[in-house]
Amino acid sequence: MNRKMQDYIQKGKEIFIGLEDSKKTWKLSARCEGREINYTSMPAQYSNLRAFLRGKFPECQITVIYEAGFKGFGLHDSLSNDGYKCIVTPPNKVTQEKHNKVKTDKIDARRLATVLEKNDYKACAVPDRERREDRQISRALTQVQGEIKRVKNRIRKFFDVNGYAETFVAGGWTEKDYTQARKMEVSPVLKITLDAYFSMLDRFKELRKQLHREVMLLAKKQRYSEAVRIVNSIAGIGKLTAIRLILEWGEDTGERFKSGKSLACFSGFTQSEYSTGESVRKGRITGASRGYIRAWLIQCSWMCIKKDPAMLKAFERIAKNTASKKKAIVAIARKMVVRLWTCLNTKTEYVVAVIE
Repeated sequence: MNRKMQDYIQKGKEIFIGLEDSKKTWKLSARCEGREINYTSMPAQYSNLRAFLRGKFPECQITVIYEAGFKGFGLHDSLSNDGYKCIVTPPNKVTQEKHNKVKTDKIDARRLATVLEKNDYKACAVPDRERREDRQISRALTQVQGEIKRVKNRIRKFFDVNGYAETFVAGGWTEKDYTQARKMEVSPVLKITLDAYFSMLDRFKELRKQLHREVMLLAKKQRYSEAVRIVNSIAGIGKLTAIRLILEWGEDTGERFKSGKSLACFSGFTQSEYSTGESVRKGRITGASRGYIRAWLIQCSWMCIKKDPAMLKAFERIAKNTASKKKAIVAIARKMVVRLWTCLNTKTEYVVAVIE
């Protein structure tokens, strides 16, 4: 088929494009009316993609799909600004043949185009730029907290390796131990390393204070303040965790998810299951979404059972049935997520249950 005839057939049609994103190269597969009409590769620069779409498919209704990845949602923003419909899909939700043992960028691009045309995909909720930028402050705080933990581990290991392990009580160190470690007399050569570690620790602690202050200022922002107030009313959830959850999930969480169970599933608190026929096998929670969010919620759950009698009663019942406090607190965290959704959906504050 010559070029003019192909352009005539495509003109005004709906085009489905699967884009496999990588650091240097983009692979694109275009489909129309059940068949692939174009496959190409290009340098990973948006100007190349825009020129390709405008030149190759004029007057067509174009939809592009790509997997969420290391580049975030910048490509989505650029395509949307140019009037193209863009779908960002979670990588773990893209369907593929069970027997397929070959994975290449070319195959992935074609698979994305196929699931897009068949409407067999899950779409990510793309946050607007303002929330993405605000959320980055909270995530930076998480990263700094991780760096503080790593530096503290290095300090403890420093004393273990250099023969000072018996100076400190076995187990977790307190701030008093770190103060003592800072003042310990060591050789001049070792002191260079030790001073460097404590210099890093002090710097990261100062950064944590700054970022904490900025995150708390976001809690007062008009856009988030109402949702933060509602989430903060839930027993065990402080204002810091409230704003961080809102930044991750959005102030429209109650509208975005159809039920509390959907939010719990999205958070990774749903029990995994591998069942077929008469065989039913249930395992641990799925662990979907980000682990640090579950860590926040589990930490809040320990506080919740101290303040909410109904939650405490549920915790004791589950702990007794499962013989595991860890499983019980995870179950309480799931209940907390469901109640959080209910409060946001109804725009009402949480009321601590009273057991008579």
